[in-house]
Amino acid sequence: MTDDKPTLATKSHGRLSISASRKPRTLMEEPARLKGAWTAKIVTLFPEAFPGTLGLSLLGRARELGLWALETIDLRPFGIGKHRNVDDTPAGGGAGMVLRADVVGAALSEAAIGTPEDRARWPVIYLSPRGKPFDQAMARRFAEADGMTLLCGRFEGVDERVLEHFGVEEVSIGDFVLTGGEVAAQVLIDATVRLIPGVLGNAESAVEESHSSGLLEHPQYTRPAEWEGRTIPEVLTSGNHKKIEAWRREMSEKLTQERRPDLWEKHAAKKD
Repeated sequence: MTDDKPTLATKSHGRLSISASRKPRTLMEEPARLKGAWTAKIVTLFPEAFPGTLGLSLLGRARELGLWALETIDLRPFGIGKHRNVDDTPAGGGAGMVLRADVVGAALSEAAIGTPEDRARWPVIYLSPRGKPFDQAMARRFAEADGMTLLCGRFEGVDERVLEHFGVEEVSIGDFVLTGGEVAAQVLIDATVRLIPGVLGNAESAVEESHSSGLLEHPQYTRPAEWEGRTIPEVLTSGNHKKIEAWRREMSEKLTQERRPDLWEKHAAKKD
């Protein structure tokens, strides 16, 4: 992957738009975006966690150029009572607290303003360890949508009724538990946004990397030619592109067999 900067075909101001927000903001605080730009809306108790790493490097530059947009919806103002409570004890008893359906529902209703009802065009995602495992195919699906809304959970989770009412899709980034969904949301957005046309300087980068073909990526090398007594495999400096391609394929298959037998089984089944 290269660090080529994303470019725009035009800088016509007629293609830029600014979206509405509950809180006033200036152009200096929120980048202008291209009309129709892919947008992530994040419902969270910690809006200050964003953009985080999403504001850095290629993704950060692409956001500044308006290729994609990020909106946070603070869950706290939707809370109940003087103290803006967003959670309550679990029905039936048990440890911890659960995010209330009426609070989360109000926030998701606001997030839905101006978005398509079709979940294929605008998925609504709850980051949850019980969700479907996130993978590259899912990232491609999300990148092809107009945008998405992500609900970041806290405590013991979210009232099931709100997930059912809004047709929320549950997604997991792994078999482990985090203190909240904010980190998981950044992972999901990063993997998705980089697939949006124009975000990566070199479009081939997204095609040749791990998981794009169902296999792990082959080993990578660069200068110096020798380091600590280790040299670059001779085939990579041969100039024979056919042999290089065959070597990379062989290494990808070998690594996948050794490290991810689950992926190799799926790959082998497709070949059959």
